[in-house]
Amino acid sequence: MSDGIEVQSHEPATDATGEGQPLETSPPKVVPRQYLMAFILTTCCFALWGFANDITNPLVKVFKEVFQISNTQSSLVQFAFYGGYFTMALPAAYFIRRFSYKGAIMVGFALYAVGALLSIPASLNTNFWIFIAGFYILTFGLAFLETSCNPYILAMGPPETATQRLNLAQAFNPMGSLTGMIVASTIIAPNLQVGEFRDKMEAKLPEVVQYVEADYASGLPDFDQEYGTLDAAVSKGLANMQVTSPETFQAIQQHDLGVVRTPYVVIACVVIGFLILFALTKMPTFAADQPDAPVGELAVRLFGKAHYREGVIAQAFYVGAQITCWTFIIHYGMEQVGLSLAQAQTWNIAAMVIFLVSRFVCTFMLKFVSPGKLLASLAVAAAILTFGAIMLQGKTGLICLVLISACMSLMFPTIYGIALKGLPAEEAKLGSAGLIMAIVGGALLPLMQGWFIDTIGVRNSFYLPLICFVAIAIFGVRTFTRFEKESNFQTAA
Repeated sequence: MSDGIEVQSHEPATDATGEGQPLETSPPKVVPRQYLMAFILTTCCFALWGFANDITNPLVKVFKEVFQISNTQSSLVQFAFYGGYFTMALPAAYFIRRFSYKGAIMVGFALYAVGALLSIPASLNTNFWIFIAGFYILTFGLAFLETSCNPYILAMGPPETATQRLNLAQAFNPMGSLTGMIVASTIIAPNLQVGEFRDKMEAKLPEVVQYVEADYASGLPDFDQEYGTLDAAVSKGLANMQVTSPETFQAIQQHDLGVVRTPYVVIACVVIGFLILFALTKMPTFAADQPDAPVGELAVRLFGKAHYREGVIAQAFYVGAQITCWTFIIHYGMEQVGLSLAQAQTWNIAAMVIFLVSRFVCTFMLKFVSPGKLLASLAVAAAILTFGAIMLQGKTGLICLVLISACMSLMFPTIYGIALKGLPAEEAKLGSAGLIMAIVGGALLPLMQGWFIDTIGVRNSFYLPLICFVAIAIFGVRTFTRFEKESNFQTAA
């Protein structure tokens, strides 16, 4: 795949045993034997952060009902989660320069576990803000993992196969994402009592209708025919229950937060296991573990290059669009189609499957189409589908929303590669941290879209990701009309 990320690859100073044996170069292997165990262990990290990313998305909707807060407030889940990346990406890069990839990965595991374990006091004390603090700290760990694992994988073998090696490792990230989605849809969603309350409201059972009788003096609306009315009735019913039957509502809160807590405690134990495994395993060291030029000098050189500077901006727009589309597909399905949380999450899983299949298709297409042209084409198609989700109601709009994932599949690595194309290795390492910081788009845009949902409704809120895809399309056009024609872009250092 012509994404240019090979500029991050490093010549190893020693082999896996530290004795300075040269790497095999004829023919070059994707993963030389001396790095196989280290590669396997590091690749597991990709799945671990994928799991954390996608088990969190449904919680925006769950917390809205369980804590009886607005969409804007519940979107703080994503603000904290992706804000952690922005906060810790540069410190992680500094840590790697001062110590090692292995050390950074172990710090990442420790922060990941601490953040996940904060779900225990958060659930026991019914405290939304402890959950937020937990997500923030958890993603400190993910920032360490992502900032260290990508260049570490690139260094585990010949530069000629660096891109293949990273693509192989990245294939495990969506597997972790799918696992997180499946856990959310099969373990969390079906066992929530707020979900049972919704089912009873849809069936118009007296035990829950009593909580909304005052709001619907003329009778409940036809939930099957009037989009959004079921979701509104559920929210009103839970709000009234909190006032008139506080003990019943608190019991629901305690139960549902206990359901949410369980997978986070389990993943914390898994992460601690990996931390111990890394501590006991001898991992390779590379020349890349040593400090490069001063950071300030590198930053000035980096941001003086238009394709990198604009790539960081485009990446922020992309991550924001991706997270809003995958987070609020739950809201769209529940409010516009009348689906349950579990059913809406199934559509989210379908979006991820489409995302995976499209990644292979688009990777193949890169053999025939330049990255800039493909990126621009995908962004335009995504914008059209987003407009369809806004203008079309019911399942037709939901299908448009799901199909956006086919267009998003190759955006992150393509933007990443364009931004780093032709950069010297020392600039690319710091540049990689800057692109990880751009994940802050996933913190800011969901918060904005949550506010839009509260004010103009869920369908109209998707004008926000529509704007993002237009911005990405502009970057794609700039790439194939300008950047791809520049000599310093053509040549990878």
